[in-house]
Amino acid sequence: MKARKSKKRAPSFRKLLKTSKVKLDNKLKNKQYKQQSTAKKYRKEQRKLRQAVKDVVSKKPVPLEDGKQILRAQRTEEEEEEALPLDMMDEDDLQLLKDLGQMPSFLTRDLSSSEPVHVKKRKQESIIDKYEKVPRRLQTEPEKEVIHLLPIKDKCGIIPQTREKPVVNINTNEEEEQEEMAFEEVITEDPMPKLTTEEYIIERRRKLQEKKIHIAALASAILSDPESNIKKLKELRAMLMEQDPGVAVIVRKLVMVSLMELFKDITPSYKIRPLTETEKASKVRKETQKLREFEEGLVSQYKFYLENLEQIIKDWKQRKLKKSNVVSLKAYKGLAEVAVKSLCELLVALPHFNFHNNIIVLVVPLMNDKSKLISEMCCEAVQKLFKQDKLGHASLGVVKVISGFVKSQNYVVRPELLKSFLYLRIKEIEVKKDTEDINAPKKFMSYKEKRKSLSRMQRKWKKAEEKLERELREAEASESTEKKMKLHTETLNMVFVTYFRILKKAQRSPLLPAVLEGLAKFAHLINVEFFDDLLVVLHTLIGSGELSYRECLHCVHTAFHILSGQGDVLNIDPMKFYTHLYKTLFKLHAGATNEDVEIVLQCLDVMLTKRRKQVSQQRALAFIKRLCTLALHVLPNSSIGILATNRVLMHTFPKTDLLLDNESQGSGIFLPELDEPEYCNAQNTALWELHALRRHYHPVVQRFASHLIAGAPSEGSEALRPDLSRRSATELFETYSMKTMTFNPPVMSTNPPKKDKIFHVDSYLNEDLNQLIRTHCNETNIQLPLDFTRYLKTSVQQI
Repeated sequence: MKARKSKKRAPSFRKLLKTSKVKLDNKLKNKQYKQQSTAKKYRKEQRKLRQAVKDVVSKKPVPLEDGKQILRAQRTEEEEEEALPLDMMDEDDLQLLKDLGQMPSFLTRDLSSSEPVHVKKRKQESIIDKYEKVPRRLQTEPEKEVIHLLPIKDKCGIIPQTREKPVVNINTNEEEEQEEMAFEEVITEDPMPKLTTEEYIIERRRKLQEKKIHIAALASAILSDPESNIKKLKELRAMLMEQDPGVAVIVRKLVMVSLMELFKDITPSYKIRPLTETEKASKVRKETQKLREFEEGLVSQYKFYLENLEQIIKDWKQRKLKKSNVVSLKAYKGLAEVAVKSLCELLVALPHFNFHNNIIVLVVPLMNDKSKLISEMCCEAVQKLFKQDKLGHASLGVVKVISGFVKSQNYVVRPELLKSFLYLRIKEIEVKKDTEDINAPKKFMSYKEKRKSLSRMQRKWKKAEEKLERELREAEASESTEKKMKLHTETLNMVFVTYFRILKKAQRSPLLPAVLEGLAKFAHLINVEFFDDLLVVLHTLIGSGELSYRECLHCVHTAFHILSGQGDVLNIDPMKFYTHLYKTLFKLHAGATNEDVEIVLQCLDVMLTKRRKQVSQQRALAFIKRLCTLALHVLPNSSIGILATNRVLMHTFPKTDLLLDNESQGSGIFLPELDEPEYCNAQNTALWELHALRRHYHPVVQRFASHLIAGAPSEGSEALRPDLSRRSATELFETYSMKTMTFNPPVMSTNPPKKDKIFHVDSYLNEDLNQLIRTHCNETNIQLPLDFTRYLKTSVQQI
């Protein structure tokens, strides 16, 4: 039996199925660790023994003769002192002292020290003595465990029953471990052949090409017949766990993108609900059963796919390296970016399908991510969802999650999260436009109407028809106007709750410009009851002096948006907001970051043009004068926008043309440093800045300055071209922007290329001739025929 047990047997197939490779690796590591710890402990004990022996050998005892000399010297010293009363000691003690005196250790010890003898013995006690004092333990047989059974009652009494617990044979476990070790040795006997760099690249390309072909074959099979090949989704999803280190990253990215496109194509346009127990138990046709299996498989694979994407993002966030070491930490970022891109695509493409709320919960925190690329991807996806959402279900879910996330982060988030609210489709015009697309709900006949006009058979058919129509309406997800308006109201409530929380608790937050911009956009939808409190809060923010000039501009813009809508019925004097804007104009940046000019142009349009009946002439003159001064030191596109605003103001307030006259009107002197537009005496000045702008290097600025000097005429030689006169100030500001660091319009070269002397002279003659013809035609209002001009050009060339 022993010989049979000592033989190594090959592991059975059942054993191989039960034991995984990970388990075998763990067992081998545990065994090696135990062996290493035992060997380490043994080496430590041996080292201690060697050190102890070395210490004993190194201590040399003092010779006996030297000891005797020391003893004689001590005796002579003791004779001089008083002798000890030896008669008080016993004979045994004297004999002991004599014996100790003969020992070398007794002679060499320093008797002058006051320490007792046992102290040094404890300090100098050798390690061998300590080791010897440790009690030995005999190897005894382990006590057998006893199991107590139910007792037996006899005539004599109760008889207790026990049984020994069966002991597991250790030899069998050792044999199993040996078999597993042998199996591992068989596996690891054939190492991979070492490849050169060129061979490795070729092999990697071959593997990658095979994987691509396999992915394409699976995807095409699923697209051709989704209901029959739904199980291949699982096979394709399993490739997300690719273990080949050479191609793992690329294959996983390809599989993520392929699955995303597949789900976008094969997903139905309705939400799949789980079947009830009665529906599962009922018998259905083969086609219906096949459709149910397809829907169930699609939902389960879609769920697993979203879980895989979430796990990839979590691994990147936690910087956690997997045990397999297939993907490096640097590659996790690339995988996470593809995963986030897939989630964003599904968020926009499948707002009606299952697990859409789960995708929202994943994407919204990533809008505040440190990575700019991921944050921009998520913000763009949310904005796109807001733009295309007509019904409002998806928008409401996203707004709720954003509001909760901003509150949980204590309002320390990116402003882009709140700027995404600006893309919500909650304007009244858009709501009316969307209701046209939705079919009006059909009114069904009442029971009395059916009873009067229909027979019994017709009523039966009508009932079945109405039931079918209701089911079709539910499948089409057609919503009534009332329900849609209810969703929009709830969404706006969440938006305003977020805005008011920030105005109340985080007034110094960088989110304030986004909040003020959002309030300006949705001001027409705010309840009139909140207008007074909101205007007081805005005025307090501006007067605190803690806001930047950009935030002050947003406050002014918001206040006048509120007053221009439903706020017209309120009896509120906004003079303080006019003063704030008049004061802030000279704080605008004159460099590349002059984007705040666009906000100023919007404020001026709302404050002066749309509220022309509430604006006095003194206020209009002061703003026109300050805007012309501002146009001198800003970039060309800003100057064009400001001059276009002045043109509109001169048309709106015709009496402001007195600024083009040198003579003063009324008494007083113009006070440009005064921040009150009503009392700065702007009627006593002139727009001399227009003459300086007439010599500006930008041609459009020159044109606008000349146009305003002439009184902003709509006809004549000084009138503007249609492309300039029909555009608003903000459109002109964006059209002639210099963000690309180029002149707009581009500067035309005056000197043509010099190829040869004849061409150079001809070109100059042609230019002079064209200029001569143009000036003559303009002065005499004569239109020459085209053939005549061609004749003149040919004649000049012949000369």
